[in-house]
Amino acid sequence: MSDEVFRAVARELGDGFPPENVLYPVNARLRASYPDGLTIADIIDVFLDDSAVGVRTALTSRLRQWDAESVETWVGATVPQSPERRARIYDLLGLPVDAHAEMDAHFPREGGPVVIAAQQPWDPWYTSERRREHDFYWRAYKRVLADKNWDEATIGKLDIATTEVVHRLADPTRPEPYQSKGLVVGYVQSGKTANFSGVVAKAIDAGYRLVIVLTGTIEILRSQTQRRLDMELVGRQNISAGVDDDYANDEDWRHGNFLEHEIDPNKTNEIPAIRRLTTSTFDYKSLLAGLSALHFETVDHSLPLNDPKNLYPSNIRIAVVKKNVSSLKKLVADLKKVPTELDQIPALIIDDEADQASVNTIDPKKMKTEQIERTAINGQIAEILGLLKRAQYIGYTATPFANVFVDPEDSVNVFPSDFIVSLERPGPYMGGADFHDLDDVEDDDKTPVNSNEKAYVRDLRAECDEDRSAEQLRALDSFVLTGAIKLFRESKGAKPYRHHTMLVHESVKQAEHDAVANDFKALWKSAGYSQAKSLSRLEKLWAEDFAVVSAARGSELANPSSFGELEEFIGAAYDKISEGASPVIVVNGAAEKDYKQDSLDFQERGVWKILVGGTKLSRGFTVEGLTITYYTRRTGQADTLMQMGRWFGFRPGYRDLVRLFIGRTVGGPAGADYDMYKAFEAIVRDEQEFRNELTRFSGVNEKGEPWVTPRDVPPMVFQQLPWLRPTARNKMFNADLVYRGMGGESFSFTMQPPRGDGSINARHFDAVAPLLKSLDESGSFNFVDKDDVSRSFTARYGIVPAHVVLEAVDQFEWANGWDFGPHREALSTAIESGLLEDFAVLLPYPKTREPIEIKGWHEKLPIVNRKRQEREYRTGFTGTAVRERDAIEHIAGSPKKNGGPLAGALHRKTRGALILVFANDPAPRQLKRAQAGPVDSRDFATLFSYALPYAAEPLGRIGFRVKQSGTGAIVDAN
Repeated sequence: MSDEVFRAVARELGDGFPPENVLYPVNARLRASYPDGLTIADIIDVFLDDSAVGVRTALTSRLRQWDAESVETWVGATVPQSPERRARIYDLLGLPVDAHAEMDAHFPREGGPVVIAAQQPWDPWYTSERRREHDFYWRAYKRVLADKNWDEATIGKLDIATTEVVHRLADPTRPEPYQSKGLVVGYVQSGKTANFSGVVAKAIDAGYRLVIVLTGTIEILRSQTQRRLDMELVGRQNISAGVDDDYANDEDWRHGNFLEHEIDPNKTNEIPAIRRLTTSTFDYKSLLAGLSALHFETVDHSLPLNDPKNLYPSNIRIAVVKKNVSSLKKLVADLKKVPTELDQIPALIIDDEADQASVNTIDPKKMKTEQIERTAINGQIAEILGLLKRAQYIGYTATPFANVFVDPEDSVNVFPSDFIVSLERPGPYMGGADFHDLDDVEDDDKTPVNSNEKAYVRDLRAECDEDRSAEQLRALDSFVLTGAIKLFRESKGAKPYRHHTMLVHESVKQAEHDAVANDFKALWKSAGYSQAKSLSRLEKLWAEDFAVVSAARGSELANPSSFGELEEFIGAAYDKISEGASPVIVVNGAAEKDYKQDSLDFQERGVWKILVGGTKLSRGFTVEGLTITYYTRRTGQADTLMQMGRWFGFRPGYRDLVRLFIGRTVGGPAGADYDMYKAFEAIVRDEQEFRNELTRFSGVNEKGEPWVTPRDVPPMVFQQLPWLRPTARNKMFNADLVYRGMGGESFSFTMQPPRGDGSINARHFDAVAPLLKSLDESGSFNFVDKDDVSRSFTARYGIVPAHVVLEAVDQFEWANGWDFGPHREALSTAIESGLLEDFAVLLPYPKTREPIEIKGWHEKLPIVNRKRQEREYRTGFTGTAVRERDAIEHIAGSPKKNGGPLAGALHRKTRGALILVFANDPAPRQLKRAQAGPVDSRDFATLFSYALPYAAEPLGRIGFRVKQSGTGAIVDAN
């Protein structure tokens, strides 16, 4: 086909238009050159022609948009991203059914963000026509992204994701106010700011006129976010129209790298200008005499601001405010004085790091009245939402656990009651899965080619100061060496590496930051980088580590063929790192005057430094050019730990050079050691489970209604490590434990209700009768006592189908306040998934007590003494068979336990193990316990412990869901 045909076809694939029969308009365009016209087969050939680059690019982009469309009438009853949607598109394009499969093969569906949403109380408003009519700031933002070398596909996916968010907000022009509240879930350091910048651009194009961006609790993050929005969205003309010159010394401002709008919004009535209420150097301040800055212009004073006639010409106000009580109170105070009616102002609140500070952490059980009391920052956000009836709230976070535990019935809180959007993982992003081997590669088979751990992770296991210094030196050598490799790549034509950083994160305490910084300063002086003595050490490191990994993971990049090619760049890297006051910058809450060092400013200059810090270098803040991380800090909250993963992010041109030095034996409470690499692996898996839950709950039924809404069935949040909670305790008051599974680890179920008349005991004994009848073997098992001496015990045992065990335990009754449900969920899930087929059931026989005759039972059974808990009620027992647990954990596959040869022989990958114990439980007045039979089944309790197969839950898993609670009036907590 000719270029003329290609151009004619491409023109029919315009941006923002619905799919329509393509043959007729193409033939109309080609009437002069092709009087007989093309056939639909010719059009399909053009679509599939690899040389028709423009056509394929346009069609790929349109299919991406059409696959994701959710508001246009042409979609009919088809669901976004479904095969039915794609078939609908082909039909509308006029393509025959027999061509669909080949089209799918050449243009596969790409997927998109996962959405859980409530039905909205309005007809779709954010249509393609509306988007075409008002798109000035979105088009400008797209140009910025293209200038940053974002490819068309990545920009296209951002377009879809941001549209998915904006169309779930209320129409800013609708007569009745409505507050839509949502949560956008991204990945740590994965471009969430790009997403909310795109949402802001589209929202202000659509008519939102007050934008409040809440950024976290530290100024360094607020300033970074302000600058990003100013540079990529607000633009030079809007900034220059203000009175502040906060970018006078900014390198990007001086070099013209800030967005320059095609039309100056300040010189036309067709495009609204943006007025900044905050700057990169100043958080929100009381406007006082400048309160008019919040007075919105109107064309027709007889109409409200939200009327289209007034709304679109009105200028935009934007404030980037950190979550600080003082700043928020000033904003609230000024809002109360605004001359414009507040319920007429369409406002957008973007809450970045929404799980930090925004969530109410007051325990509802401790509230003094039926009214809801609030923590300080949550109270200010609630007041803003209360004042601005047209405010839309969107939380952004990579760790959403605290947000989904918010009380969904709290009428002005931040629970995402309208929608949750889970963003796709960006293609070039380097995240948790890139540092771990989630496919469980065998240790002996791991190489830098097939193992992320081998490629990027280096263990810290020092047991003495000498070993610790050696590990620190290896990390420091890696930092210098990777700097040299970057400079080598620059010499071969790579884009300059403006920033090159190393992060040291060992503690949250400022005093310890000083000590660590001094350690690295001393090490820097003694390492000899400016002398020949360091070269042999660096050459060995290059040959054994970086040359090998770069060959496996960075073959497309320029790499030295010998260390000799690298030598000249080592000195240059040393010089760049040494520039200024010190190679080390401490970043914490202390005053800068306390340190003789350069300021950390990625905007004003290139930064080649070692950064030592804690909180300020974790949540939300982007450490530019981060290549080497030295991390040994322990925390008990998964969201806090994940946010410390600053080594996640985009690493263009140096992905193969990234190294994570991480503590594998970090000290903790009671002298225990914690493996932080395994902890990160656990939360990476938990995060994936959470996203899988979102996917499972998304979609609509045959009536077009959501299967579930965020309010109905909040996604389950998992916890694999018992010591690592999803989030802080004070953010989990509304969380219910609903799943508890620990593979190869036993749990004792002793939480039984008060004895009463003994009827519960009798029913429990009847429940396990089928298990007892299966115990047709006897043998010896081993255990290790408290003195680490191996001992043995005798038990009857048998193999029982898992569903029979489940039927038995389902008949048990439990003490008030204790729920067997989470354990049952894990049990039934393992059975349904085929990971649990049967149980080895053991009944230990004590060596010092003879079995006792049981009334109504055909044989004698062992009965032991176990103490009931003498608390408020006479309920529960102290334990089951503590020593004998080694055997069932061994049978279940625990790699840490040895129950002897018989336990090993009974092990199967899909087999759990259970111990039965019968404990004396006579009536209260019958204090003498049974020594001889016969004994009534009402006078002994049936206790059990079991272990799931290790393979079913090798890391263990705990799951939470949010409670459903009642509403209440809102008050501020004092």
